[in-house]
Amino acid sequence: MSTTTILGGAMLPHAPQFFTMPDTEDKGTVQEVRDVATRIATGLKALKPDLWIMIANDHAQQFFHQCAPPFTMHVGGRATGHFAGREFSHAVPSEISFELVRQLYRAGFDPAFTSTAEIDYALGIPLAHLGIEPSVPVLPIYVNAYLPPQPTMERCYAFGNALANAVTRLGLRTVVVASGGMSHFPGTDRYSNPELAWDNRVLDKLREGKLKSLIGYDEKELDETGNIELRCWAVAAGALGERVPDVCQMNPSWHHNYASLGWYSPVPEGGDPHYPQLKPELVQMIAAFHALAHEPQARTAYLDDPEGYADRFKLAPAQRAALIKLDMPAVAAMGAHPLVPFLANMQIERLRKVAE
Repeated sequence: MSTTTILGGAMLPHAPQFFTMPDTEDKGTVQEVRDVATRIATGLKALKPDLWIMIANDHAQQFFHQCAPPFTMHVGGRATGHFAGREFSHAVPSEISFELVRQLYRAGFDPAFTSTAEIDYALGIPLAHLGIEPSVPVLPIYVNAYLPPQPTMERCYAFGNALANAVTRLGLRTVVVASGGMSHFPGTDRYSNPELAWDNRVLDKLREGKLKSLIGYDEKELDETGNIELRCWAVAAGALGERVPDVCQMNPSWHHNYASLGWYSPVPEGGDPHYPQLKPELVQMIAAFHALAHEPQARTAYLDDPEGYADRFKLAPAQRAALIKLDMPAVAAMGAHPLVPFLANMQIERLRKVAE
C-alpha cells in the first residue's frame, strides 16, 4: 500500500431504534452494538487524528425534493441537528472542507457543498456511540443512497480513494467513519425480513480485508437485499484501501442487521511480490538470461563455455556466479524478476537432457 494519512476507520449501523428504544427492540442487542462501538472508539481515538470524516446517507430530510447530489460536503463552521429528543452539535473544519472540495474538483469529482445541512440520526448515532465530543473537528459527507439514480458502488469507492489522496496531500492524519448497513427495508413490506445470509457473505470478504469487493454489487442487488446504504461503506472502503479490520461483528435483529467494523492497527508493510519491478543494477544479468531464454546461439555459447558466456556481460561477482551456475535461489535473493531466468534455465535443462 502506498503512503496514506488515513490512519483507520469504522463502518457502523445507525438504526433510529438505538435512540427511540421501542418495546420491540432487543435491549441486549443494542447494548452489544454500543459496546463494540466503544471498543472501536478506543482504538480510533488512540490514533490522535487531526480530522474525523463522517460519511452517511440522508433519510429524505434535506436532499430529496430540493436537490439530490451524489456527494455533499459540509463546509459550515458547525453542523447541528436533533432526533428523538437529542441535540447534535459538532465543529466542522470549514477551511479544510473547502480545500478538500477544491482538491476533489481537480481529481475529476464534483461534490456539492453545504453550510447548513443538518445532522440526522445517520450521523448523530455513530457520533454518539463513538463518544465524539462537540469540539472535535468532524467533516460530514452526505451520500445519496435512497433516491434513484444513486451513485454506483464503483463511483463511491473512487470518490473515497480521491478523498484519501486529498487528505494525504494536505498531511491530515484522518479517520473515516461510514454509517449505514446492513440490510433493512424501511417503509416496505419486507421490513421484517433482512437478508442475513447475504450480509454475512459480504462481511466474510470484508473480514479478510477485501474492501474493494464492495464495488462488485450493482444497484439492483443492493436494492433487492436492502443494502442501498452500503454506498457509504464503499466511500470509506475507497479511503481505507485493502486492510483487515481489527473488529468485525454482526448483531442481527428482526428488522435490521447491525454490522460493526473497525480499523485502528497500523497497516502492515506488504511482502515482496513474486514478480517485482526491474532493478537497474540487474539489467545486465537479466539481459544474459534473456538471451539464453530466446536466442539459440546464446544457449550454444553458454553450453560450450559458461564462464566465457558470462564474460560477455558487465556483471557483479555475485551475478556472474549465479549466471554460470544457473543458481535460481541466488537470482531470486537478488530481487530479480523470476520469469526470464526461469525460462532460460528451462531451455538449458532441455538441451542438457537432449545431449545425454
